Amino acid sequence: MIHQRECPVETLLHVLGGKWKPLILWHLIESKKRFNDLEKLIPDVSQKMLSQHLRDLEREGIVDRTVYPAIPPKVEYSLSEYGRTLIPVAEVMCAWGENHNKRKYEESAS
Repeated sequence: MIHQRECPVETLLHVLGGKWKPLILWHLIESKKRFNDLEKLIPDVSQKMLSQHLRDLEREGIVDRTVYPAIPPKVEYSLSEYGRTLIPVAEVMCAWGENHNKRKYEESAS
């Protein structure tokens, strides 16, 4: 039985919750990335957490994982078509974060 969440915000937090998922989403907006690329872009994330969050996002249909037949195996992650519907959400979060940082800087300067 699938648990239906009553609050849409709870649903969003379930899908994008965690310290790293919004950053993964943000970095995949511009282009496909390999695992190592994401590790470099998010240096504080452990391999285990990055792998787990990518699997979660793939399970939710937000991220596509493409495996190319090569040696060594080449794997790329990208936003799915459905995942791209989150771009406006990420952009609003980014704008809010910029405004918040600006506000905090102005408060500390005065």
